[in-house]
Amino acid sequence: MGILEVKGVGKRFGGLQALGDVNLSVQENTCHAIIGPNGAGKSTLLNCLIGKLIPDTGSVMFDGQSVLGRKPFEINQMGISRVFQTPEIFGDLSVLENMMIPIFAARDGAFELNAFSSVSSQKDVIERAEKVLEEMNMADKRHMNAASMSRGDKRRLEIGMCLSQEPRLLLLDEPTAGMARADTNNTIDLLKEIKEERDITIAIIEHDMHVVFSLADRITVLAQGTPLVEDTPEKIKGHPKVREAYLGESA
Repeated sequence: MGILEVKGVGKRFGGLQALGDVNLSVQENTCHAIIGPNGAGKSTLLNCLIGKLIPDTGSVMFDGQSVLGRKPFEINQMGISRVFQTPEIFGDLSVLENMMIPIFAARDGAFELNAFSSVSSQKDVIERAEKVLEEMNMADKRHMNAASMSRGDKRRLEIGMCLSQEPRLLLLDEPTAGMARADTNNTIDLLKEIKEERDITIAIIEHDMHVVFSLADRITVLAQGTPLVEDTPEKIKGHPKVREAYLGESA
């Protein structure tokens, strides 16, 4: 049994079936990629995993506990963190201040921006934030305004903010979207380091097959809301339906 178990999940929006009988098992300490064309149901599935949507049928279990009916912050406190397609950071704050926010929230269970002045005076929060920034190779940027950084650095900061809460499962929604190739490769290298050095499971939705095949241990291909095939990257590359429908014959 995997750390994340999705069984018989279905979701409809009026007459549209976005997901139909989705089964997915993500094994602990692996990277599991979910791919498919636009409209395949990837984002709907991800939103069911983090509590933004409640499926009409089926179950979603994390480490033996149901996530259904829980609020997003409760799912986060279970040990699941999500990196959004567009970096979710506080642009008006410094890099260090951004890193402090999730650390404070994980410790005290809540955070309000108007309480930031009291957070800034707490030595343990600052020390933990600085340590994570060093791990992310961003210590030299700690006093930069977050909005002024490149998209790649914003993504690195957001990933660090997630990791500061020490999640067991990291969900990545197209983490390299809109990046130049150099930033994409840097993000791949960062995620490889995280995968190798931390006791963490990664599930990733990604259109860039270079990213997918660089990171994934297993791949699930969705088509019209249902899994088409699940296998290792090597076998996915050679699967005739996948090559024709998603990767192209030259992949």
